[in-house]
Amino acid sequence: MATSIHETVLVGICDGAIDKKKYTSYCTNKIGDRPDLLPIISLQCPICSLCQRGLSHVVQVYCPLATSPYHRTINVFACTNPQCSGKSESWIVLRSQCLDDDIKGRQDNKTKTCRESAMSRTDWCDEADDWGMDEEEQENVAESGERVRNDSVSEETDVSSKLQGLSIDGGLDQQSALQPPQAHVFQSFYISVMEETDLDGFHDTDHENELLREYEEREGVMVGEIRSCGSGEAHEEYEKATVKHGDEVFTGFMKKISLCPEQVLRYSWAGSPLFITEQPFNVSEMVPFCGHCGSPRVFEFQLMPALVSLLSSAGTNSDTPLEFGTVLVYTCRNSCWKSGSTVPVEEFIFVQPDPDQKLFK
Repeated sequence: MATSIHETVLVGICDGAIDKKKYTSYCTNKIGDRPDLLPIISLQCPICSLCQRGLSHVVQVYCPLATSPYHRTINVFACTNPQCSGKSESWIVLRSQCLDDDIKGRQDNKTKTCRESAMSRTDWCDEADDWGMDEEEQENVAESGERVRNDSVSEETDVSSKLQGLSIDGGLDQQSALQPPQAHVFQSFYISVMEETDLDGFHDTDHENELLREYEEREGVMVGEIRSCGSGEAHEEYEKATVKHGDEVFTGFMKKISLCPEQVLRYSWAGSPLFITEQPFNVSEMVPFCGHCGSPRVFEFQLMPALVSLLSSAGTNSDTPLEFGTVLVYTCRNSCWKSGSTVPVEEFIFVQPDPDQKLFK
């Protein structure tokens, strides 16, 4: 199901590698590395429910809602074991929140809390605030967060049966963990964000057009030249032919992202996901209600195929890349949070394998 014409879709794009000397914080939107915890949050290393290996951190998204007083960060983890590839059970998504007062209580008067800035190009949606903050604010928050982490002590609590063992954050107490699971750490990249309809002239598209030509030859479908990343809608003269693998949903997916093939994330809070293969017949029943407050869960964002090459090219585990078509994240509509909680809330994640991953290699 494609997003409706009335929905605001924000597109996340890789914005360069993160230098190891650079501090990041819970406000940083990023790929890979380790999660940056909100000051009050304690997190045990998530493990795969299928093979019991430690899960690797895939993305971090800072996404406070305009109607909520909370800072809000979502972290997605996945198993790099090839036998678990493409299975939703080998992924986990965690939502963390805290109030300004919680942060200020752990900072001195010279530090600043994370706040929205002019660096953000757009709002998440009608119900959400901006991405990120400016460089000076990020450095201040990161330095403060570093002090907080160095003073923090891990709590003996699990998010679910998937969370156990070694604390992810190096500043937390690791002595309390027995037989810590080992998880591969992906190379870290910044994620920049902009509206899908505001990407005109983002960069040269020669490489994307070459990939698209290869796809057209292989699948027998004409999509047309990509004029530039996000330059309005794809060509209206799009001609649909008989797709070799018979998947018109995939063809529609490719047409939609031809506006910006290198997008790694699509965000549309309470919007509609973009399925890469036929959506489950009972998709509304498939997504469970929030286990904490009983509210329905809504679609929030999805990870895109272009992210795969960034993950598989990093580190020593590049011979066993993480592969997927798209990864859909659904979160509590009320974004419920128990006052005083220090443990992330597990949300719902659904993985669709890519029927033609070669296009993004």
